[in-house]
Amino acid sequence: MVINRVNKVKQEYWARAILVVLIGAALLIPFAGKWLQAIPNDLPTWVIHARMPEKGGWSPSRITAQVGEPLKLRLTSEDVIHGFAIGKMDEPSSVEIEPGKVVEVNLMFNQPGTYTFYCTRWCGENHWRMRGVIEVVGEGTPLVEDQPLYLKMGLEIDAPHPAEEVPSNSVDPQQGSTFARLLPSYALDKQTYRTSSPANLWLRLRAEQKLIELSDDEIWNIVAWIWEQQTSPELLAEAKQLYAENCAACHGETGKGDGVMVRDLMPPDTEEHSSGERTRPPDFTDPNHLFGASPALLEGKIIRGGMGTGMPYWGPILTDEQIEALVSYIFQFAWEK
Repeated sequence: MVINRVNKVKQEYWARAILVVLIGAALLIPFAGKWLQAIPNDLPTWVIHARMPEKGGWSPSRITAQVGEPLKLRLTSEDVIHGFAIGKMDEPSSVEIEPGKVVEVNLMFNQPGTYTFYCTRWCGENHWRMRGVIEVVGEGTPLVEDQPLYLKMGLEIDAPHPAEEVPSNSVDPQQGSTFARLLPSYALDKQTYRTSSPANLWLRLRAEQKLIELSDDEIWNIVAWIWEQQTSPELLAEAKQLYAENCAACHGETGKGDGVMVRDLMPPDTEEHSSGERTRPPDFTDPNHLFGASPALLEGKIIRGGMGTGMPYWGPILTDEQIEALVSYIFQFAWEK
């Protein structure tokens, strides 16, 4: 009798315990649902497939997001290694996407606007066509770009621009700095630099009365020194990396227009090529070509691209500072010749 009574007490205890657990679970279900909704895995998610441009590029290539709301991207490659980055943003700087693997990227946008994402790995001849956009909508100051200087100046960036004058000898910027006290005020003005080609500024300085006794070579040394003042070793180092990643495959490591992607094409000055046929890029080490171009004109070519020449458009991807640094770096090819 005592044993049966003990068993009965135990059964009643466990029955009550189970009932308490069930009631507690029922009460927690609504709160559990809210907690699960807050897990990051429930972020708006886009699955993006990367393929070589000839096979479709990014798919989808246009996605949407809300200002101030997290966005998750799941990236995968279906052929070769690709890279992923978003223009004019520090993060992510670049994400590598290996075939058959999935890489997750979490993003947040503070301004509405159109953001361009692109491939950072040379995946083929048409690599530069791997562009896509993220349309960000919502409240806030829209992401608006200022009108580029080449448009304000009305420059025809596709027109030939041979230099009227070029140095006959090697230039020495350090020697040019010794004449800084004789220079007119406009010579070191930033706007003068951006809107003048080296040849054009040389002609202006050559006509200055205070500089009349200087030789042609000394005037070129002054122009080279002025160009040197518009940048810094740090900016040139950044531009060198940008050039290696985005430009060297076509323009060549030394700027001669002989990159691995264009070596089968004819040089740009070949008369035998037919109209509309692609040629190699111009030789940046040739002062006759480069010293007839202003920084504003070169900025325009980088921003807009080559319109049928195969030159990519970098306006939505590179910042103004990066483009300006690239222009300074490109001029180094001709100054150092």
